[in-house]
Amino acid sequence: MTIEQLRNFYDEQPFRPFVLHLADGRAIPVMHREFMASAPSGRTITVFQPDDTLNVVDLLLVTDLEVKPTTNGSGKRRKA
Repeated sequence: MTIEQLRNFYDEQPFRPFVLHLADGRAIPVMHREFMASAPSGRTITVFQPDDTLNVVDLLLVTDLEVKPTTNGSGKRRKA
């Protein structure tokens, strides 16, 4: 994955949470754009979690990016 590909998801309006899947099988959720920072080189990113833990991720090890479906809070669809 390249930093440009990741930025497409990062910049999406409105932001939708996503999960980075890594080559070693780990899944790292990105809950909000403010929880992620990229290195100046663009090769690594840091993802912070709500409990203040963090992951430093080499983007060359990202195998998939999964976008989570949005809900309106109740988990049910609204009728038009």
